Amino acid sequence: MKKKSQNIHWKEYELLDCGDHKKLERFGKVILIRPEPGALWKPKWDKTKWQDMAHAECVQLSNNKAEWKKLKSFDPKWQITYNLSGRPIVFNLQLTSFKHVGIFPEQYLNWNFIYDQVRKIGPNARVLNLFAYTGGASLAAKAAGADIVHVDSIKQVVTWAKNNMVSSKLKDIRWVVEDALKFVAREAKRGNKYDGVILDPPAFGLGSKGERWKLESSINEIMKNVAEVVQRKAHFVVLNTYTPGFTPLVMENILKSHFIQSEQIAAKELFMRSQSGYKMPMGVSAIVQK
Repeated sequence: MKKKSQNIHWKEYELLDCGDHKKLERFGKVILIRPEPGALWKPKWDKTKWQDMAHAECVQLSNNKAEWKKLKSFDPKWQITYNLSGRPIVFNLQLTSFKHVGIFPEQYLNWNFIYDQVRKIGPNARVLNLFAYTGGASLAAKAAGADIVHVDSIKQVVTWAKNNMVSSKLKDIRWVVEDALKFVAREAKRGNKYDGVILDPPAFGLGSKGERWKLESSINEIMKNVAEVVQRKAHFVVLNTYTPGFTPLVMENILKSHFIQSEQIAAKELFMRSQSGYKMPMGVSAIVQK
């Protein structure tokens, strides 16, 4: 994949500027200032310009909590659309107390990949999406015709994903509110198989029943089970992380240790290019293909 194709640029989203541990973003008609710990440099645009442009700013209160300061009047619930080969998927957005608005726009490259892979595998390809959040990857798989299982431990987030499905005029995604590690382990024991598995695990987290998750401690256990549930024939795996220390090389080695039957394995750093000219790192994505 050419480096240029990693730059995020689609009609309804744009990174405008970043720096001083913040980023200025446009989601459709709404412009927001959000915390960004990795933006260690000085922004290109001055603070006054940011404040004049933004509708709201997210202020970090703790590691797990934030609050929004509204700067202009706007509808606090709105939508943006992404087109997959002409097939639109719709995201319902809103301000949340954990900084996010309901979408990780840098994942658009993976949505394209998932959509294309499902189309290649054929009708009713079975896909499992773990730590599935508001369902961008689930929507991409379903739009291509997959039989998709969407797993997340937070009921409210699964409800949000359901609303995105309805807004996208899709149907029949299977919803599971459960700890992802337990679910895939049970699927492996049952002998259930999938043509594609997608994972976007957090660095830390809690399961639906208070189970504690730490990526460094659990990554090999969950990848062992993922390797067991993928079909031996054509399949794909997409693994994303925003966790410090999980570099492309680390991610590639993790996948090579679990997928050893001559699969194609590649990992890359995701980034967004701002309108002001910076490249903002946004985690790592690793892919297995067979």
